[in-house]
Amino acid sequence: MAENRYKEECMGTPIEKHDTAAWANIESVKKVSKVTRPSELQTENAKEYVDTNEK
Repeated sequence: MAENRYKEECMGTPIEKHDTAAWANIESVKKVSKVTRPSELQTENAKEYVDTNEK
């Protein structure tokens, strides 16, 4: 097992790439933190989804 270090070498590599995801619909990106901001339409859709799925 000592010769198989692939997992140990790749642990720092991110698996997902959210900035190119279909649901991202990025309007802007914060300068320092690189956090994406969705468009206003996506925000309204998310709120509507949450409101309709409340118990």
